[in-house]
Amino acid sequence: MIIRTRWRSFFQTVTLHLGAAALVGYFAFQGYNGQYGLLARRSFEQQHAELTEERDRLHAQRAALQAKVRLMSPDLVDADMLDEQARALLNLVHPKDLVLLRVPDAAQPR
Repeated sequence: MIIRTRWRSFFQTVTLHLGAAALVGYFAFQGYNGQYGLLARRSFEQQHAELTEERDRLHAQRAALQAKVRLMSPDLVDADMLDEQARALLNLVHPKDLVLLRVPDAAQPR
């Protein structure tokens, strides 16, 4: 009877320690590899940097387009911008302009 009690006490202690070790191991594993762990944080930071770079590029592109639109506004028409747009749309050139014709890249012999 006493031996059974000692074995039961020993197994309860071992079971308790193994359970605690398993619980600590699980949380350590999840802290490193989990959905919000250290590896995921690195991925989030890299994605944040890429998206920030893309946002800055788009802001610059938008600023350039807004500047072009401001030049074409009906209140203030820039003569150079109007001339450039008219030539592009109508496919015309001024008689005093020098025109260089280029062969498309696909049609060039190699």
